[in-house]
Amino acid sequence: MSIRIGISGYGNLSKGVEAAIKNSNDLELVAVFTRRDPKSVEIRTAGVPVIAESEIESYKDKIDVLVLGGGSATDLPVQTPKYASLFNVVDSFDTHARIPEHFENVDKAAKAANKVGIISVGWDPGMFSMLRMVSTAVLPNGDNYTFWGRGVSQGHSDAIRRIDGVKDARQYTVPVEKSVESVRNGGNPKFTTRQMHTRECFVVAEEGADKARIEKEIKEMPNYFVDYDTTVTFVSEEELKKNHAGLPHGGFVIRSGKTGLELENNHIIEYRLTLDSNPEFTGSVLAAYARAAYRLSTEGSFGAKTVFDIAPAYLSELSGAELRHRLL
Repeated sequence: MSIRIGISGYGNLSKGVEAAIKNSNDLELVAVFTRRDPKSVEIRTAGVPVIAESEIESYKDKIDVLVLGGGSATDLPVQTPKYASLFNVVDSFDTHARIPEHFENVDKAAKAANKVGIISVGWDPGMFSMLRMVSTAVLPNGDNYTFWGRGVSQGHSDAIRRIDGVKDARQYTVPVEKSVESVRNGGNPKFTTRQMHTRECFVVAEEGADKARIEKEIKEMPNYFVDYDTTVTFVSEEELKKNHAGLPHGGFVIRSGKTGLELENNHIIEYRLTLDSNPEFTGSVLAAYARAAYRLSTEGSFGAKTVFDIAPAYLSELSGAELRHRLL
């Protein structure tokens, strides 16, 4: 039996989830829900209906897991707890500073409804989070360093687009190369946030918009830009489409640690991702965790979860015997 999946929203991330479902043998896309006019949304999976978000409750018994494709700035803090009272849900909430608060809100709603709510799924937070945890457990004497980019951050780009007067935007996260090399050379430096990354913003302003105000709002945005050296470049819509249409990303987690009775030996653990399409890769991670959400729900393990709480075997189509034979 296929696991029945619904998708809320149909932006780039949701299209990535849709592609991942198509390439999975045990997942089935049942419906896409939208706040737009459903007739204006054309999805790429034949025979699957596009339904107004206002009618989502009517699918309560037709969907095993709802994958949420909204943004972290304003959508997911409201949508994930709301829909966790109706469905098992998976989201990609990526505002790191607010994850504990978001977890508590989803946990309360999901437990009351006997549902599973897996939050902050993706590659960071998500896969990188797991690597930081495992590396820290293996090398407790040391430091973690996470570098993102150079690539487009969907969440940060979305946050810019929410500013009044912004028509479109792309935000690139760029590692500070000098800091990266310092870590790879075995040092355990202490960095400020500003010393690890810079942020480059390319913004299309609405005609007549106050560009000085927009730039100020970007650079002073808490949790997104205020702690970074940020450059804002205003470009035309044509230039944005020509030079910034793709959504590449990537990054790496480095754990620099010591072992030995006198902590005399140094070790470096590095995990790296290079992604042609950030939303397609993130969508693939969401699809895998939708599988886990369904399996947890069948076991009665309700409430909010993060990647720390879920055994890797729950993510795979393969059985335990197949995993042990092929991958262990």
